[in-house]
Amino acid sequence: MSFHESHGVRYFTFEKFPGSIRQAVFTRRGGVSPAPWESLNMGGTVGDDPSRVTENRYRAFRTMDLDPASMHDVWLVHGTGVIFADSPRRGEKPHQADIQFTDNPGVTLFMRFADCVPLLFHDPKKRVVGIAHAGWLGTLRGASAAAIQAMQEKYGSHPEDIRVGVGPSIGPDHYQVGAEVVSQFRGKFGTDCDRFMKTRDGSAYLDLWSANEFQLRQCGVGQIEQSGICTVCHPHDWFSHRAEKGKTGRFGALISLQV
Repeated sequence: MSFHESHGVRYFTFEKFPGSIRQAVFTRRGGVSPAPWESLNMGGTVGDDPSRVTENRYRAFRTMDLDPASMHDVWLVHGTGVIFADSPRRGEKPHQADIQFTDNPGVTLFMRFADCVPLLFHDPKKRVVGIAHAGWLGTLRGASAAAIQAMQEKYGSHPEDIRVGVGPSIGPDHYQVGAEVVSQFRGKFGTDCDRFMKTRDGSAYLDLWSANEFQLRQCGVGQIEQSGICTVCHPHDWFSHRAEKGKTGRFGALISLQV
């Protein structure tokens, strides 16, 4: 991955994705929002003024030389629902989903995060891009696997052709979870759960990065790029719901095919 800065907006891109797409995960730098959303807050439901959120999104799209009117976003619900975006979302109420795909270069897929895992997808052979949101519940429910299955069924993608970027989220050293979460993961993944659930000083810690990579590899995906960036460890760059005790913003991620 590589960090970039343009017009004061700091973001990074995955190196596994080719220049035929536009993709970015934006840090919290370069926006107009005051604390506690300082400063490039993309979240419209966290208490920030809507006009500032609109300006921040405009700045992010301008940085990538994209039209904000091309945006398609969704109402995140921590599930495995999939939306195939044939056109931008212009005014209508967003659908409830945590996974989006498009093969239309006129659509820019957009999502917001603050500890959950951003997953970016690209199939260069079928010319498809996607983005998904996977917190602990989405990971448990199999958002990664659901995304790959959707690409296969809708576009005829082959897993070995798909490239996936795993973006910044709460890291394994900070994501302490309770007994109920541990029980649900062990119930679903059995002994494989030991790959991404560790115990330290009597507490359980979940590794969302490894859990999603495990599911992707189980689906046959081999081209995976991990950012390895913990949102809790780097508050100057990333919003973290847990580190900031819920009083924070949301950073954005987008992906789009080039015309």
